[in-house]
Amino acid sequence: MATLSLKPTQRFAPSDWFASNDFISTNAERQRVSSHQIRQEARELVNVTANQTKWDQHDNNTRLDDRIDDITKWKQTLERCLDETDAEINALNRAKLETELALEEKALPLDVAIECLTLREGRQSIDVVRDGVEAELRKEVEVINKIKEQLQKRISEAFEQLCLLREARQQLANDQKDKFEAQGIDQSCYSLNNSSAGISYKPNPTRVLKESTTPESWHQFSQYNKDRAEVEMRASVTLREAIDATLAQTRNELEAQRIATEFAYRKRIHEMERAEGELEWQEKNTKEEIAEVEADIRNLERAIRNKTAPLKVAHTRLETRTYRPNVELCRDEPQYGLTEEVHRIEGSISALKEKLAQAHHARNALYKQLYRIQQDLACKRNSLKLDRKCLDVRRKLVVPAEKYVASRPDDSFKRTLGRESTPLSPIKTSQLDLA
Repeated sequence: MATLSLKPTQRFAPSDWFASNDFISTNAERQRVSSHQIRQEARELVNVTANQTKWDQHDNNTRLDDRIDDITKWKQTLERCLDETDAEINALNRAKLETELALEEKALPLDVAIECLTLREGRQSIDVVRDGVEAELRKEVEVINKIKEQLQKRISEAFEQLCLLREARQQLANDQKDKFEAQGIDQSCYSLNNSSAGISYKPNPTRVLKESTTPESWHQFSQYNKDRAEVEMRASVTLREAIDATLAQTRNELEAQRIATEFAYRKRIHEMERAEGELEWQEKNTKEEIAEVEADIRNLERAIRNKTAPLKVAHTRLETRTYRPNVELCRDEPQYGLTEEVHRIEGSISALKEKLAQAHHARNALYKQLYRIQQDLACKRNSLKLDRKCLDVRRKLVVPAEKYVASRPDDSFKRTLGRESTPLSPIKTSQLDLA
């Protein structure tokens, strides 16, 4: 008998079939209505955003144009201020040069005092002291020409004012440079349009940089630079007037100061000779002690070497006895005795090495002390040589310059005859600052 084979799947009723068709039709109609509404809104949004974008771009072009005008006005203002600052720097520099020229004329006593101060700059280490000789020499410079101090003060003030002017000028120049660069950037931005080449998406273009400023601070910065330059220019004009009023020339008697200075020289030389003798005695005793320490070091090293053979014997005995067979490998009295011997020898070597290290340390300390003594002795001898040379130079104060030069044809130091047109060196200029 034949059987009916049915497909093993779910069976639906006709009502389900009609309901499914109606559901699909209804959803399709609803989706078309929704889509039509979205299309209408999209067309409206396209028109609105197109107009908004066009007006935003127009407004920002106007803002960029206004910004370029502001930058241009400030750039021109800074250029005028920069030219005025340059003119004032040149005027103050000329006044400073005139003041320096006033210091070039040197009387012979002043030249001798400065030469002695320069010679004593050759002192070394601890000998570079502000002793009585240096005090008398500086006092001698002050007594010779008091007006020089005022002129040097004016030169220093002019130098400081020039630094301030150049600093203000640098700020103006940097500000002008930044504005020139910003003007170029804004002009480049202003020239861009929708069809320009090189436009592209940028990563996070709306970010606010930490170093960005506000328009108020931007304006205040340039105004501050301009105001500061004007303040420094006014101060420079005042200083130039003071310099013109300060230029003067004086001359004073030096005999009493010369005697006081030379007495201080003789006293200082006597002190240096006593110190030199003491250092020579210390050097001799230190060398003798070094020789004795080195002899002890050699004895300690010999004693350490003498411990090498006994230690090797004890090591060899201990190692050889490790080959005893079986039960004969006994920790007997010789084993303990050899072990103790090794420990004692090693302890002796350690003690000797420790003492040797102490001896080396003592010897090194003595050598360091000897080096310090010799260095100080060299400093003392150098200082003595310089002070004796200064006394010889000061003979020009009591011997006419022509006779002094004739009697010193081999003098290695160049004298200053005929130096009226030579500018002051930095060292001599600083030595005139007696404040």
